[in-house]
Amino acid sequence: MIYRLLDVRKAPPHIVTLSSPIKMIGVSSRVNEKSIYCEAQALGERYEKIKAAKIIQHKKEPWGFVAISKSFTEDESWEYLMGDVVDDFEIVPEGLTAFEIPAQLFARFSLRPRWVWAWGLAMGLLKKYIYTQWLPASEYEPDNALVGDFEYHDQRSLAKRPEIDLYVAIRKK
Repeated sequence: MIYRLLDVRKAPPHIVTLSSPIKMIGVSSRVNEKSIYCEAQALGERYEKIKAAKIIQHKKEPWGFVAISKSFTEDESWEYLMGDVVDDFEIVPEGLTAFEIPAQLFARFSLRPRWVWAWGLAMGLLKKYIYTQWLPASEYEPDNALVGDFEYHDQRSLAKRPEIDLYVAIRKK
């Protein structure tokens, strides 16, 4: 019922291999299931200040933004990063993080929640579906060696009814 209310679709993904790595420069924080929502908001506010200061150079055109979950540990925490997609790492401002999403196999899911204020909840529901239903029933398993998953925001995410893509790193079982 909640999936339908928020318009989170339990649809099969597109299986894609990135044609080239995606480079990002931004901010990061260590999070867990209890802290992710508060930390993501605080990290987003920190990122907005950096964005307003215009200190990230070599931004990709057209615009792109990523939010990445990686470096999962046994205590169920992970590193959460968010930042601008860039063409190169020539200049990484002090205090910021640079990371390269590898050109590997991903399952790409589209998310278009009914309301913008429901992004976090809708993303949580989509990830729950992916990791508890879709992956176990598929011919794939998570490949968290370098990156677990990432959200890719582009011009579509700025629309009146925004849409983003969630990429989950996978490999054949």
